[in-house]
Amino acid sequence: MANEKYDAIVVGSGISGGWAAKELTEKGLKVLLLERGPNVEHVKDYKTATLPPWEVPHRGRRTIEMLEKHPVLRRDYVLNELNVDWWAHEDESPYVEEKPFNWFRGYQVGGRSLLWGRQSYRLADIDFEANAKEGIAVDWPIRYKDLAPWYSYVEKFAGISGNKDGLEILPDGEFMPPMPMNCVEEDAVKRIKEHYKGARHWIMGRPANITQPLPGRVGCQYRNKCSLGCPFGGYFSTQASTLPAADATGNLTLRPWSIVRRLIYDKDTQKATGVEVLDAETNQTVEYDAKIIFLCASAFNSTAILMRSATDIWPGGLGSSSGELGHNVMDHHFRLGARGTIDGYEDKYYFGRRPTGLYIPRFRNLNGEKRDYVRGFGYQGGASRSGWSRDVAELNFGAPMKDALTQPGPWSIGFTAFGEILPYHDNHIRLSDTVKDKWGMEALVMSAEIKENEKNMRKDMMADAAEMLEVAGFKDVQTYDAGYTFGQGIHEMGTARMGRDPKTSVLNGNNQVWDAKNVFVTDGACMTSAAAQNPSLTYMALTARAANFAVEELKRQNL
Repeated sequence: MANEKYDAIVVGSGISGGWAAKELTEKGLKVLLLERGPNVEHVKDYKTATLPPWEVPHRGRRTIEMLEKHPVLRRDYVLNELNVDWWAHEDESPYVEEKPFNWFRGYQVGGRSLLWGRQSYRLADIDFEANAKEGIAVDWPIRYKDLAPWYSYVEKFAGISGNKDGLEILPDGEFMPPMPMNCVEEDAVKRIKEHYKGARHWIMGRPANITQPLPGRVGCQYRNKCSLGCPFGGYFSTQASTLPAADATGNLTLRPWSIVRRLIYDKDTQKATGVEVLDAETNQTVEYDAKIIFLCASAFNSTAILMRSATDIWPGGLGSSSGELGHNVMDHHFRLGARGTIDGYEDKYYFGRRPTGLYIPRFRNLNGEKRDYVRGFGYQGGASRSGWSRDVAELNFGAPMKDALTQPGPWSIGFTAFGEILPYHDNHIRLSDTVKDKWGMEALVMSAEIKENEKNMRKDMMADAAEMLEVAGFKDVQTYDAGYTFGQGIHEMGTARMGRDPKTSVLNGNNQVWDAKNVFVTDGACMTSAAAQNPSLTYMALTARAANFAVEELKRQNL
């Protein structure tokens, strides 16, 4: 029996895959969207999103059983009772840590679009030019002007709230009204502006949380339960945004429980003809054919699929001709910064649970400044008042404690720094020769670490945070460094980078695999450098741009 044939196959249904499905279906293509995990239906499958704490068996906390079953997830905040099944389970999908690596994955329809931090920032000219100017890795094949209209396109649909701040280092976008700063933040921002004469900026964060309604989405309710799925469509996710749009076209076929083993390559046409899929429920193998394929399975899994698509022509995998497939692993290093307190404002409070905070854009190594490292970092954080769960040391029992906890506690502030990691060739992933997952596929071996540039940067990341808090009027300022393990930022990037030359890159400027131009990779794998900003908005823009190009090339019969 002939394989089922589609115009396009999209592998992965997270942020990038959802966008690919939307764009390709809306342009008239019949699209098969493959997801390796279960389906999650909007609203219906958000099991804990509307539960009060007392209806959750362990109040959302970790149990001993959870800690034992999830040795990787337990390393950070991601492990909790409320959404544990939206994170990939290590026993089914192991990986090998040649060097310490925290890999937090989302294997269900929607992927990590259900779980992400939603901070949405454009990369600037300086980010696209940095590699070329500094002689690091390879040059991006595109510049900000190439992506700017696509940033605008995806922002309007996704819904990004924020303020037009007029900063060259952090370009403005198509924003809904920003979420408000609280009174402490407003005063601190004024002091920072005055002291640094406009050289450093504290601005309102730009999250993919909507402050005005969009079709089918009523807006953010200030619940700050975003990682449980939002029944109101208050933040951008595949379920709330791109999947309904794709489905409305009548051109989408969604197939959960579909693990893509490999791409099928025709050496005569030098194209991929389709995909080999393992049904995760039945263990049956099936093949699907398509004219174009979009790999959006998340950075490492997209690259793993390319690696498993090895042929006698490309023994290292499809896209391996440059020797760069699997290399140049990046993330954002963080978990350090400063915190402090401030007196006064006891008669002031704020509305709801704001699902974002302040953002401090990069200010180092700009305007001719040269530190003992290249690139830079930004901060995320904000001010708040402690609530009822605080411990009142001198009143920690009986009626006095209860009375004390009926009032909010003191004001405090904290900022965490997020720094750029350079694209080092020796930071890489590869397929294991010995370890396999539940379905018999080779596990990935992780071999990545931060180097001297990042270690030097971390000194400034702490010291600058403390200096700014003191300038802003805070007291009892303390720095902290909780340590960083590669992957912990959950911003894995690289391994199939874009470039200008097939000898030094995996993808061209249109996200096409040099070795098979009907295959596109538009998730984090394609990143040539990391910048200091959260990357997801860039994946959206790159995906929409590549989908438009792919359809035009199909019309011209070039694919």
